[in-house]
Amino acid sequence: MLQPSMNSSLKLAVLGSGRGSNFTALAQAIETGLLQARVCLVASDLADAVILEEARKRSLPTYHCPPSRFKTKLEPEIEEALANQLWKSGADLIVLAGFMRVIKEPLLKAFAGRILNIHPSLLPAFKGLAAWKQALKAGVAETGCTVHWVDDSLDGGPVIRQSRVPVLPGDTAETLHQRIQVQEHRLLPEVLQHIATGKIPLPE
Repeated sequence: MLQPSMNSSLKLAVLGSGRGSNFTALAQAIETGLLQARVCLVASDLADAVILEEARKRSLPTYHCPPSRFKTKLEPEIEEALANQLWKSGADLIVLAGFMRVIKEPLLKAFAGRILNIHPSLLPAFKGLAAWKQALKAGVAETGCTVHWVDDSLDGGPVIRQSRVPVLPGDTAETLHQRIQVQEHRLLPEVLQHIATGKIPLPE
């Protein structure tokens, strides 16, 4: 079982499908000493994802999946190959940072209790895509972001930490999303640092 401590860096593999702003925040936290970890692999389901470019700028290993027939999941054989790459990287934890595929058995089995996700809402509210747009449409007074352990349900699994963001008068989807991302970029490195130092326990 993984035993993060102050004496060793937490080894992270980051999965993303888009620009990789949360990955960039993690990388900057590592570079400035706020996060005692190292990124051993950055992987994507898309060959042209910007997150891979951001990783290459930092001379980090990258991997991208072959094309999938589906938009919301990967074929079992593709996910199995991804799990093998993650295993070979030596990752202690898998961080889903804007990864737009539902995780299935190959990854869940290979890294049981070792996958976490950041989601742009106060779960269990507003699961799924564009959660900030869902919050705006629902007319709620506040939303936010959640870091949670990943299980076999959509945006489910035990909540680790949350950060609240007020919905302001005149907010658009873009302005609300920007403020949520500011909190994401703070919360995710903080949670990982607390895991690395044992302040947040790993699931049994």
